[in-house]
Amino acid sequence: MVPVAPGTAGSAVTAAAFFLLCDTLSTTAWIGLLAVVAVISIPVAGAEAAARGRKDPGPVVIDETLGFLVTIAFLPISLTMVLAGFFVFRVLDVIKPQPARWLERLPGGWGIVLDDVAAGVWGNLLLRLGLWWFGADAVLPT
Repeated sequence: MVPVAPGTAGSAVTAAAFFLLCDTLSTTAWIGLLAVVAVISIPVAGAEAAARGRKDPGPVVIDETLGFLVTIAFLPISLTMVLAGFFVFRVLDVIKPQPARWLERLPGGWGIVLDDVAAGVWGNLLLRLGLWWFGADAVLPT
């Protein structure tokens, strides 16, 4: 849990840790990582929201962790990509394009987590568009 600028701090820590530890994940490892974080994040976020009596308690950042991971999933990993993913995800998490805004209305941990997943999907698509636009070859998982 992070008390100050929690979404940004949580995403920044995830981005840094990811860049240092996970630069060569296979597709299978990516799927496993995303599944584990998703399975953990929904009940944890829901329980913390219930305990604090708030819909989406700011200090809980596991939802941002999953959203950032979705943003850079199956993309070529470099410092530039991680920084771009961080920036794109944070902007999308704040503006909440549909269906993120709709998903955040779901009850409990589902709404807390799935709006970040939707922002992550949008972010991933935008990063792929950027790779395509600038002529990068690796826009699909290998």
